[in-house]
Amino acid sequence: MPPRKIKHLYLIPILSKSLDILELFESENRPLTLEQVFQQLRVSKTSVYRILKTFVHRGYMAQTPEGAYRLVSRPRKMRFGFAGESAEMPFSEAVSNSLKAAAAASGVELIVRDNRYDAETALRNAKEFVAEGVDLIIEFQIEERISPLIAHTISKAGIPLIAVDIPHPSAVYFGVDNFQVGFEAGELLARHAIHQWNGKAEWVLGLDLSEAGTFVQSRISGAFEGIRSLLPTIEQRAFVRLDGRGMRQTSAQVVTEFLQRHGRNERVLIAAATDTSAMGALQATRSLGREKQVAIVGQDCIPEAVDELRVKKSPFIGSISHEAHTYGPRLIQLGVTLLRGYTVPPYNYVQHKLVTAANLPTLEASIPE
Repeated sequence: MPPRKIKHLYLIPILSKSLDILELFESENRPLTLEQVFQQLRVSKTSVYRILKTFVHRGYMAQTPEGAYRLVSRPRKMRFGFAGESAEMPFSEAVSNSLKAAAAASGVELIVRDNRYDAETALRNAKEFVAEGVDLIIEFQIEERISPLIAHTISKAGIPLIAVDIPHPSAVYFGVDNFQVGFEAGELLARHAIHQWNGKAEWVLGLDLSEAGTFVQSRISGAFEGIRSLLPTIEQRAFVRLDGRGMRQTSAQVVTEFLQRHGRNERVLIAAATDTSAMGALQATRSLGREKQVAIVGQDCIPEAVDELRVKKSPFIGSISHEAHTYGPRLIQLGVTLLRGYTVPPYNYVQHKLVTAANLPTLEASIPE
């Protein structure tokens, strides 16, 4: 029986061209220039260029000092371990999804585990990554107290470590400039008080995240300084820090208790360390009917916070986007750079953006799907 013909409908033209180029290099068994490949195959020179550059990026080819291309032995895939903060935290999941997509695009094998917002789980995950012999570990866990032990466990194994948002000893840091994002949140709160309350506010609450340590707590320190920069007459005693733990229910509880202790007409500015915490403050504010006397700004720009910004006259007036969709590509690039032996800065800050109802449509249009 003659072999069945494959319909052209099922062929992928660019993949066929890529295989033609690989087969040409195998048959010639020598370096070839872009022009030589073009002359022999008569494939679009632009396509040849892009295919060759992709082969170099993925490790199938290398370029000679003269610019010619040659086949190389296919290297083993780099294996990165990523321990996410918690699958139940929207920002953590956004970072995880960004990292998964970037790893797939770069040919990096990514092993993902969930730290479950728990120190002991984070330490166990780190030990498992070490036992599996991954090439590099990206750690995103919330508790400062366990970070030295996690870093020691990983360092002892000779594995490079990148710490996301929470610094770890001897690790390369990747995340936001906490004081700066806090300062911008504070400025937004102060402007609200100036425009809506004639520059008056009886209280300023900072919903802190104490277990994350002083580095992340500087978000609240920055917020207080941002408010003072525009409202210098607010008394020192009016600035109060409450530990919301970055959690919704904990934040709702401490804000409820605070508001119940103070008069209904007292105006309160609230800077939250995370949007999840800010949503808890919003829940408390609404349950007590205090929307007109409260203004809240969060951090991370999670979907629920974005939805809230669309609500007219909401006490939630803004969030600082940490641009979670950019974490993945930059973390993969940083990891590959480390493994190739290059020096990288000890602190690598992400870009951030202030998001309010006024600029939300423009920012949403600029974020890739």
